[in-house]
Amino acid sequence: MIKFFLFIIALLMSFFSSAQVNEIQKYKPSDIKLHNEIVKMDAKYFNAYNTCDMQTQADLYDENIEFFHDKGGLATDKKELLKALKENICNKVTRTLIKGSIEVYPIKDYGAIEIGYHKFFNKEEPNAKSIPSKFIVVWKKNKNDWKITKVISLH
Repeated sequence: MIKFFLFIIALLMSFFSSAQVNEIQKYKPSDIKLHNEIVKMDAKYFNAYNTCDMQTQADLYDENIEFFHDKGGLATDKKELLKALKENICNKVTRTLIKGSIEVYPIKDYGAIEIGYHKFFNKEEPNAKSIPSKFIVVWKKNKNDWKITKVISLH
């Protein structure tokens, strides 16, 4: 009898846990045009990142940038952020987007939030394993111009 009750409890727990998983919907862009536009902006930024195009990076960062890095902390000085990227990233690190991972959510009267996964390859540590990590970028639209106002980089 005890085995029967344990079986029923296990069955119910399995049912309820699978019901909770089904509550999370698979991502589907609410605005495909915006999604595609942000994917293009992501590619533009990280092409500049990977090729050490500091001018394009500077053009894309808002003057009031907030860059949160789980290992490095918060950077709010655009000039210092660009200097750190030039000294520590240029010709040393490349980024690869995990294909299909970008999610884009419109923010009314502001712009969009981009969430995705990417990997970094450090040329100075060629044998180091590159593990996918999550990133969040807040994009602000000014007329036809996009600026990065906030970044959350998690590794």
